[in-house]
Amino acid sequence: MSLILNLETATKNCSVSLAEDGIVIVLKEFYDGNFSHAEKLNVFINDVLSNSSKTLQDLDAIAVSKGPGSYTGLRIGVSSAKGLCFALDIPLISVSTLQSLSLQVSYKGGFIIPMLDARRMEVYSAVFDKNNDQIRDIKAEILDTYSFETYLNKGITYFIGDGVTKTKTIIEHPNARYIENKLPSANEMAILSYFDYKNDNFENVAYFEPFYLKDFVTNVKPQ
Repeated sequence: MSLILNLETATKNCSVSLAEDGIVIVLKEFYDGNFSHAEKLNVFINDVLSNSSKTLQDLDAIAVSKGPGSYTGLRIGVSSAKGLCFALDIPLISVSTLQSLSLQVSYKGGFIIPMLDARRMEVYSAVFDKNNDQIRDIKAEILDTYSFETYLNKGITYFIGDGVTKTKTIIEHPNARYIENKLPSANEMAILSYFDYKNDNFENVAYFEPFYLKDFVTNVKPQ
């Protein structure tokens, strides 16, 4: 049996789940359109453990959403996960943010393109087939009317994530299906982290870094 704590902080959804052998037994998440991870994450961790009558010492591993996504959100999630792994001497598992997001699409057939808003007209995206196997690498790309045409011309293509809002205003194709108001969640992380746990697919706790995809850029006012 495995008991894994899953942390999802890559977007504005602060999400924590506790899963036993890949099945979520407690889930707590909060999304109000703002980043609240610094205030909510540790509280949510304590809540899911308390609601399941488990303790930190019962955990077999910690899983964290590795990105891409918000630079600050990823830092908070990874820092918390690494701190717990060090303190408890348990393995660290990293889960692809876009792959877990793609699992929210329950339809059969076609392609699944999870996408996260990367500001302006850019998105972070990947492409998965109906079996949730990744068939195109994760990219940061600027949208235009021809984006994802290769997949759209082959069949029904489902777009999911907060990048959908701007994508649907640019891409008009009969095979495009837009699933709105969805963000990555620790709920879908559970089955992925369990698979990695069974296969001893762990990260080096000391050296693991989130998958930012792009360098962090700050806007500095001119002097």
